[in-house]
Amino acid sequence: MKIAVICGGLSPEREVSLSTGSTVASALRQKGHFVALVDSAADYPSDVISLYSDKDSGASAVIREVAPDIAALSDRVEYFGKNVIAVLKEADIVFNALHGGAGEDGRLQACLDLLGIKYTGTGSSGCAVSMDKTICKRIMFPVEGVDMPVGVTLNRGDFEGNEQIYADEVLQRVGLPMVVKPACGGSSVGVSIVTDREELLPAIELALSYEPKAVAEQYVKGREFSCGVLGGRALPVIEIRPKSGFYDYKNKYQSGCTDEICPADIPESASERMKAAAVKMHEELGLCAYSRTDFIMTEDGRVCALEANTLPGMTPMSLLPQEAAAAGISFIELCQIIVEESLNKYDRTDS
Repeated sequence: MKIAVICGGLSPEREVSLSTGSTVASALRQKGHFVALVDSAADYPSDVISLYSDKDSGASAVIREVAPDIAALSDRVEYFGKNVIAVLKEADIVFNALHGGAGEDGRLQACLDLLGIKYTGTGSSGCAVSMDKTICKRIMFPVEGVDMPVGVTLNRGDFEGNEQIYADEVLQRVGLPMVVKPACGGSSVGVSIVTDREELLPAIELALSYEPKAVAEQYVKGREFSCGVLGGRALPVIEIRPKSGFYDYKNKYQSGCTDEICPADIPESASERMKAAAVKMHEELGLCAYSRTDFIMTEDGRVCALEANTLPGMTPMSLLPQEAAAAGISFIELCQIIVEESLNKYDRTDS
């Protein structure tokens, strides 16, 4: 097959996306596919066929300790670089590795749908409701078997010019400690754990600097876990143990900052509850092919779902590939399964 792996882009997760894209492209080439590695923000020549190769180009990306300053990268008016769409139209399927922003919130998916281009993963509506943590919480909060922290939505328009009063109201409604994060961000960009009243105002300002909407929710203290779903079935649960602080951008992507244990060393009953909740999140939100749900488990055994990821990272340090490996699925096979499961959705649609 001809597969275009789209990555990069202009979200704060650009470097993560480039790393995912280069790793996936290499794996798919090893499966014998003709692969074009496409940065959505780059310009390409009109001879798009020449971009597809069955040989590993060796392209790679280095993820720095902090998210890149996207405003400094480009003042492009159009989202796609020159001839990007032409490259994608040549593919039998597009492997979406475009983390964050348009690649994960449903806009890319809607665009490809309108152009008749097949792509991996979840469709536009599932991506939109999952990416927006406020909407995801409204959908999943009443679902039996899925426990989520109580939280409130923050709006930049209500906050600006009314900062201290607004922060005081949030404090009264949520209480301390709390987590403040952008509503549609990923990779823990813009996330703060607030333990003191004085920390709240800067935390809200930080989250709303990334997006016009954010979330403040109760901080649940406990061990961190994640559980992927592949082809409708849960993968082994993985535990995440940052060596310092919480699972932020640096701890996610810098080698040696976090210990990850898979399968997680927890009672089978807790593992099964996480797996069941991850599958419910996948199904209720209308996700496809693969996803990953993050959890916290408290000392008394409460299993709390935090959010669902429609485009889990596929970097060398990413959680989903580690979970797949624990289930006996190599990285190369994982990429192939994602492609096949994604093509199945079009077979069902066409029938």
